[in-house]
Amino acid sequence: MPLELVTLPALSDNYTYLLHDSDSGATACIDVPDAKPILDELAKRNWTLTEIWLTHHHHDHIGGVDDLLKVCDAKVTGAKADRHRLPLLNREVEDGDRFEFGGEVIDVLDVSGHTIGHVAFVAAASGYAFTADSLMALGCGRLFEGTAAQMWDSLQKLAALDPETLICSGHEYTQANARFAITIDPENGDLKARIDRINSKRDSNEPTVPSKLSEEAATNPFLRAADPAIQANLDMIGAEPVDVFAEIRARKDRF
Repeated sequence: MPLELVTLPALSDNYTYLLHDSDSGATACIDVPDAKPILDELAKRNWTLTEIWLTHHHHDHIGGVDDLLKVCDAKVTGAKADRHRLPLLNREVEDGDRFEFGGEVIDVLDVSGHTIGHVAFVAAASGYAFTADSLMALGCGRLFEGTAAQMWDSLQKLAALDPETLICSGHEYTQANARFAITIDPENGDLKARIDRINSKRDSNEPTVPSKLSEEAATNPFLRAADPAIQANLDMIGAEPVDVFAEIRARKDRF
């Protein structure tokens, strides 16, 4: 059976995730914006945290690690390339690495762009990809350190996953992303329908993540730079998709 996934809001708009194997009792936390919601959920479920997986070094993804480790004896995993900016790591990983958790293989992907050294963790058997600030619901992370070409390459890695994969991203930005997406892809009926669902969820204070990769492929403009309708809307018919992506990212930054 799939590993159990729990989505927890943290800080003002972050998400952190718990991944639990009922057979072994192993529990992983993916990113730690704040220790409190994690500790509260662990206590509520009577789970013991055994691992922490860090996607990148930004404070809103690692700021609670020290407090969490004061209470939990957990192994910390993060990118070898980012080790100088992360808490002390017990396991250093890089693109193409694999490790075992709860009887499953976890694949590591380098998804640099938002930062250099950003990684994603993919639990393919359970159908989860922890993408943080690379691929996001109806968006992608800003290019603070990497280039548009790097982010486009990273998004292509994620787009190649099983379409049923749940994209577990790092923020509740979806409503704002939707307001931008419709300016890029205004005739997309799937996008219009998704926006209605997003607004309904937020009106009820429900999270909009995780999201299914197939839904991102159909509606997320950052994955759709090769789409003729988007290229036409941007006056970039026939342009290289990476160049179209760069234009979309630049417009989002100005939006």
